[in-house]
Amino acid sequence: MCVVEESTEPSRRGGHELTARGVTVAYDGTDVVHDAALTLSPGQVTALVGPNGSGKSTLLRTLARLQHARTATLTLDTEGGGRTDGLALTTRDFARHVALLTQGRPTPSGLTVRDIVEFGRYPYRGRWGKADPDGPAAVRRALAMTDVEELAERGAEHLSGGQLQRVWLAGCLAQDTGVLLLDEPTTYLDLRYQVELLDLVRDLADDHGIAVGVVLHDLDQAAAVADRVALLYEGRIVADGPPEDVLTAARLTDVYGIRIDVDTDPLTGRLRTRATGRHHTRTERLRATS
Repeated sequence: MCVVEESTEPSRRGGHELTARGVTVAYDGTDVVHDAALTLSPGQVTALVGPNGSGKSTLLRTLARLQHARTATLTLDTEGGGRTDGLALTTRDFARHVALLTQGRPTPSGLTVRDIVEFGRYPYRGRWGKADPDGPAAVRRALAMTDVEELAERGAEHLSGGQLQRVWLAGCLAQDTGVLLLDEPTTYLDLRYQVELLDLVRDLADDHGIAVGVVLHDLDQAAAVADRVALLYEGRIVADGPPEDVLTAARLTDVYGIRIDVDTDPLTGRLRTRATGRHHTRTERLRATS
C-alpha cells in the first residue's frame, strides 16, 4: 500500500496573474465586448460591475476560454513558471491555472458533496484515469476552506442553495489554481450566505494569494470585497481602478441611467451607494415642503 503524506498547511497557488488584452467578442456578427483589457493580479479581488447586458459575464467567460473571442490575447504569469500564452495551452493545462464558477448550475442528483468536489481534480487525472496522488489532500483542503466538511457524505439534492453554492466553490478550489473566476456567485443566496461567501472570496486572495475575478450586480458588495473594480457599459470597460475612484456618483448615474448617490458608511468606512427612484424623490420633496 502506498501512503501519501500530506502537509497540514493550506495550498498556496499564489503568484498567478492573468492578463487579457484586445478582447473583442461578437454574437451573430455584432460586437458585444469591445477591445477590453483587464489584469487579474495575485492576492487581489477584481470585481466586474455594470448594467445588465454590459458584457460582464461574457468577458469573464472569455477569460476562462469558454467564450470564443474574435480577437484576444491571454497571458498567464505563474510563480516560477514564467510567462505563458494562455490561448496556446491545452484545455487541461489551462484548467490547472484558471478555474471558473459559473452561475445557474443545476442541482446534481445521486452525488454526494465529496463526489462533486472531486470533479474539480479532472485536470490532474489524465485521459485514462491517471493517478492523482495530490487529489485526496486537495479535496479535503477545499472542503475545509468552504466549511462543508460535515456535509461531505450528504447527497447534493438535500442541500440548501447556500450550501450547494459553497460546494460548487469547493470544487473550483480543489482544482488548485492560482486564478479563480466567479460569475455572480451571490445570486439567489440569502443575506447570510452572501456575506459569508464574499468573506471567503476575500480570504482566498488575502491568505492564499489567489487572483480573483468576480462578476457582481451589487455595487456595495463590490466596493466591500474588491481591491479593483472594472465598470462596464455597452461592452466597454469605461473605468478600472480602486472602488473609490471608479464608483463615483456622476459616473454611476451616467452608466445606469438613474440617480445614484455615493457616500461613506460611518460604521465601516466603506463606500456606499444609493439609487434614487421616483418615490424616493417624491418623499424628499414632501420633506422639503413640510
